Amino acid sequence: MIYPIIAYGDPVLRKVAAEITPDYEGLDQLIEDMHETMRNSNGIGLAAPQIGKSIRLFVVDSKSILDNIRDEKDNEFRDEEGIEMTFINARLLGKSGKKWEYNEGCLSIPKIREDISREEEISLEFYDAQWKKHTRKFKGLTGRVVMHEFDHIEGKLFIDYVSPLKKRLIKSRLENISKGMISVDYKMKFPQKKLF
Repeated sequence: MIYPIIAYGDPVLRKVAAEITPDYEGLDQLIEDMHETMRNSNGIGLAAPQIGKSIRLFVVDSKSILDNIRDEKDNEFRDEEGIEMTFINARLLGKSGKKWEYNEGCLSIPKIREDISREEEISLEFYDAQWKKHTRKFKGLTGRVVMHEFDHIEGKLFIDYVSPLKKRLIKSRLENISKGMISVDYKMKFPQKKLF
């Protein structure tokens, strides 16, 4: 099943998501559906709040983007493998390394991209789809995607990292997204869209 992506402005995107247990109803199907929804939306990460579920679950597929850019000249991520993983009940252990900028976007905030500064590495404790516990560090582009998705389950969005001036400059575009005044090639649910 392909879920509609929840657009900017919906309160679910600003909640700190709740932990789940292995007996969470329909979890295996939900994880499969999230991967399908992410692929259908041409995303490389998707968090449960982005489909309206305030639970600590997100999926990442950095392999797809790394495969696409691997042959680009002067590609700084040439040697990075990428991952396709499910993260359940992720807990931040720390961030480290020099901050670096990269142009980020978000399925919930379509057609807005900004250069965001993040640390080189993130360390998480989490469970995978088989409820195996992991403590792992992620860096490079994969680390950035993991940080972005982890932010979603903490109620944060990438635009929270832009300067006050940039926020003012994109304010009307964000309001238009909330109202559904945007065209995208995947299903979305808009919090302020007027039904006639």
